[in-house]
Amino acid sequence: MALLPFRLREPGAPDPTDRLAPLFADYSIEVTPRTAARIEDFRALLPAGTRVYVAHIDGTPITQMVATAARLAGQGFEVMPHVPARLVPDLPTLEDWIARYQGEAGVSGALLMAGGLARPLGDFHCTLQLLESGAFDRAGFRRLHVAGHPEGNLDIDPDGSDRGVMEALRRKQAFAAQTDARMAIVTQFGFDAAPVLAWARRLRAEGILLPIHLGVAGPAKLQTLIKFAVACGVGPSIKVLQKRVLDIGRLMLPYEPTEMLEQIAAEAEPGLIAGLHLFPLGGLCAAAGFASRHGGPTPVPTAARIGG
Repeated sequence: MALLPFRLREPGAPDPTDRLAPLFADYSIEVTPRTAARIEDFRALLPAGTRVYVAHIDGTPITQMVATAARLAGQGFEVMPHVPARLVPDLPTLEDWIARYQGEAGVSGALLMAGGLARPLGDFHCTLQLLESGAFDRAGFRRLHVAGHPEGNLDIDPDGSDRGVMEALRRKQAFAAQTDARMAIVTQFGFDAAPVLAWARRLRAEGILLPIHLGVAGPAKLQTLIKFAVACGVGPSIKVLQKRVLDIGRLMLPYEPTEMLEQIAAEAEPGLIAGLHLFPLGGLCAAAGFASRHGGPTPVPTAARIGG
């Protein structure tokens, strides 16, 4: 199976919602503060209660992160801000961030990750250090998610193996037995179902039982996918994306990950994939619309307008 099994869908063509609807029953999505500022009311786009991750990009002030989280929570969404270890200078800062999220936004969950910086800004360099600091448990956080990489992570395993990634997941599984917080894995996006299914089955076989929320790239143009695939290190997919560039006629057309999800729905054992996480690489409106068309819950219409 090709590594980019996207099917081009003609405008207005029906979608196989009967097969994909279970995957979208409890999907999540993410935004940045910059993106969020252009949306007047998220209730016009997303179903009530949707889990929304707020991505913390290097250079974004914590005040903007907290304000975005508070706004989303106030509109009825379950908010989970990213906490990138390498952006946190020290433990007092981490505790201050947690207190702000709790006190100003009512947040009780977070997605913990190493972050994209080559060198940490301070004392933390990995997710495990954040977990083992005890800061989230002391604050009573109820949900903690961690990142997963079905295609590996060269930042952790520069030799191309997955030894470091797997050892980190084993330690996170062990930590899950020590915390009252519900833990889960949110994966990087990919374009092929087969390696994702193999990876998920391997985790189960090795006793890593954290629920897996599968990252999927939302509808986007090919050149957009290439940009993000390169930036995020989606290794095996990049070569296929580069080959697609040669087909100029297809380069400008939007693609949707429908065939990949159809394979997931058809082949995944019950409970293997807990849900979907949409990366809105082609825009939040496109991703939310894709979920709704394929059987996900639809937002209650509001009079809100979407900003520019």
